[in-house]
Amino acid sequence: MRRSFSLFITLSVVLLFGVQCTFLEKHFGNTFKEDKYILDLAGIQKRGVIRAAVDNNSTGYYIYRGRRMGYEYELLRDFAKRLDVVLDVVLVSDIQDAFTKLENGSVDIIAINLEKTPDRMESVSFSIPLGKMNTVLVGLKENGKVTDWKDLEGDTIYVRENSAYAYQLLSLRDSLGLNFIVREDQRHEESLIDAVVEKEISWTMADQNVAKANTTYYDGLDISWVVQEAGEVSWVTRDNSPKLLETLNEWLEDKHKRFIPDLYAKYFLNPKNGYFRSNSPFSSIAGSKISQYDELIKNGAEYLGWDWRLLSSLVYKESRFDTSATSYAGARGLLQLMPVTLERFGVTNPNDPEQSLLGGVKYLGYLDKFWMSRVPDPNERLKFILASYNVGHGHVEDAWRLTLKYGKDTQSWEDVSEFLELKSDPEYYKDPIVKSGFAKGHLAVAYVKDVLSIFEAYKALVSA
Repeated sequence: MRRSFSLFITLSVVLLFGVQCTFLEKHFGNTFKEDKYILDLAGIQKRGVIRAAVDNNSTGYYIYRGRRMGYEYELLRDFAKRLDVVLDVVLVSDIQDAFTKLENGSVDIIAINLEKTPDRMESVSFSIPLGKMNTVLVGLKENGKVTDWKDLEGDTIYVRENSAYAYQLLSLRDSLGLNFIVREDQRHEESLIDAVVEKEISWTMADQNVAKANTTYYDGLDISWVVQEAGEVSWVTRDNSPKLLETLNEWLEDKHKRFIPDLYAKYFLNPKNGYFRSNSPFSSIAGSKISQYDELIKNGAEYLGWDWRLLSSLVYKESRFDTSATSYAGARGLLQLMPVTLERFGVTNPNDPEQSLLGGVKYLGYLDKFWMSRVPDPNERLKFILASYNVGHGHVEDAWRLTLKYGKDTQSWEDVSEFLELKSDPEYYKDPIVKSGFAKGHLAVAYVKDVLSIFEAYKALVSA
């Protein structure tokens, strides 16, 4: 009897809640399901990271002599600073992919020059305009200059899929009663410009800024025919992030006075900048070198079992690849080793790049062995190594002991880093289990984030 009653109750609960939820979801939407990606401004600031989709082109985001550069990148970096968060740049080569990532929460903002179209406005929110942008036809000078739309009669114009270009061209074609063909292509604007140069296709369309950047290294391009005059372009956020949008608009209004015009001039009106961006082997656009010490760094990375771009990130963070760099505390060389560490690992001339790098690599190998048994996961251990390199392994070991004392996960950098940050608090650094005393642990935690952020950029923009 008791068993039958339990079965009746179970079935009743399943039927009641199962059927009720299905009925309510069907007729009123899923009001019980938590929005997994709803992070407005407060949530982003609590997370400490803003994720931004950036177009994979030659002006938005690239590496030059190890440094992260780009028009959109510098704008985003300034905006992240306003929010007091870390910037995480997500490169996209497909506009639809950017919208998908925004919708599913992989990014919080799309930092691409986008025009408002009726279908886009149904699902996202547009910022106030960053400015106005012409769109131009891109062809070869040898094919003759276009002076009238009738010159394109019977030709095919290839445009990037999911861009506003197809809509613009089709509207013009239909209003003028012309007969050119518009074909959408999955390739990026710059890939389509490459196809024009290689004579695979005759025509494509691009934002004037992108087209101008390409003329700095393709002399034969003609971009004189303007398809649409000065359309307004904006960035995009989710509809459910009104506070983020409000803050973005306030920031844009403030930066329109000087910062945005100055940055625009730097990237689009400065021929010297364009030349080095598109011709230097140390630019991720023109080559695959990060620094003149790549080969030395690759050898050191092989010794450690690291991706060479990770070791490059650490060298950039420490010295900006300057062999003569000396810190206020006396650290010297490419990997900024202190005198006692230089001596311990046999570095007699810290200004010699080979000696300096080898000494730093040996020290990193020592730190790897120090943490190996305590933190077996190599991805987690890397963060302990980087923090130890910055602040000293004694301070990180103190944080590890505090983590153990307070019952948290000693193999998790997230848990240990909390206690490393607390090492500036007397309640923690005066604890008897703490051997190395006071430390500005928050700086070491930020250091780890910064090195890994540089590494992500190198991975995205520089081939292995």
